[in-house]
Amino acid sequence: MPRIASDRAADPDRRLARDSFSPYFRPSCSPSPVPPTLEPALPRKGRGAQENPTGRFERFTLEADLEALAEASRADDAGTDADALPRTRFLPDPARTALTFNQSPDIPFDASLNPYRGCEHGCAYCYARPTHEYLGYSAGLDFETKILVKERAPELLRRELAASRWVPQVVALSGVTDAYQPVERRLRLTRRCVEVFAEFRNPIAVITKNALVTRDVDLFQALASVGAVSVSLSIGSLDPEIQRTLEPRASSIRERLRAVETLARAGIPTGVILGPVIPGLTDHEMPAILEAAKNAGASHAGYIVLRLPFGLKTLFDDWLRTHQPLRRNKVLHRLESLRDGRLNDPRFGTRMRGEGHFADQIGATFRIWARKHGLDSPRPALSTAAFRRPAGPQLELGF
Repeated sequence: MPRIASDRAADPDRRLARDSFSPYFRPSCSPSPVPPTLEPALPRKGRGAQENPTGRFERFTLEADLEALAEASRADDAGTDADALPRTRFLPDPARTALTFNQSPDIPFDASLNPYRGCEHGCAYCYARPTHEYLGYSAGLDFETKILVKERAPELLRRELAASRWVPQVVALSGVTDAYQPVERRLRLTRRCVEVFAEFRNPIAVITKNALVTRDVDLFQALASVGAVSVSLSIGSLDPEIQRTLEPRASSIRERLRAVETLARAGIPTGVILGPVIPGLTDHEMPAILEAAKNAGASHAGYIVLRLPFGLKTLFDDWLRTHQPLRRNKVLHRLESLRDGRLNDPRFGTRMRGEGHFADQIGATFRIWARKHGLDSPRPALSTAAFRRPAGPQLELGF
């Protein structure tokens, strides 16, 4: 249980002093050695985040009871004291719209659909974690244990596509969550949304790291017949141990490659996104990942370099301390070399790739090996030519 609640604004000096000595609360992730009196946090089984820091918009912050956290982790390993462990909860999301829009010049789509907020996959590096803070939750454990479900997403989507003001365009699934995260197997929200896209023949670009995406091959084939779908599987590492701790509840790499093969054989334009590339940890795997992607049948590939907005810096640093303590300094120094001495650079144009010597090296490695394996072609252009608004109260597939 938390031991103390304090007002950040009332005593900032005390907060910073506490942050300087606590492995759970730090104002930055400067790559300094772990003090000898502190030990890395015990890993939480099945979770990417090790803590639940207070959101940046909250007035009060909670100080973690480190002894309780250690006891909970030991109980997890022993399979006892279930009440002490964070459990996943699914909460209704009263959203009034299904589609969201962005104006970012370095994102290849303007519209996206996210049937969920938060993600069970629990990826330690997920750039979307800070979005949970807008909901009053933490970017840490809350992001992977408090999942908001847009129960009316298919109905809202149908209404938005049917509106005369809708201009047919590519819609991305997802953006700030994974539309095929584990709960989708039971709720089938994403499938019902894809059914709506198929009815309207509106193009979609799917990005996921879950092999569950192959369940919807029938709908993808219908959209592919009019050039209105592409699917990309995200793969950041082929190392099972790194993948297991970085993405604790995502599909294994073997399952993802098998999904690429299944989709490609079904005639779906399928690619692989090397992401995130973590300099000093996974960047050396780029040639092997591209070769595995080609062997599985991928037709194109891309890459994204790790970025750490807002409190994600501390969360990812905690992951490094816990799972890769000997590589921590190297990874953080490499990230700083990509971001002009900082751990994050939010500027458009550089935030996805970085800049400088190491950024050029990563880019050159990708281009050489992507060209070698025939994966350097641009992602397929999706067509809106077949878009239609089906007549009648009951829309039909009718391909």
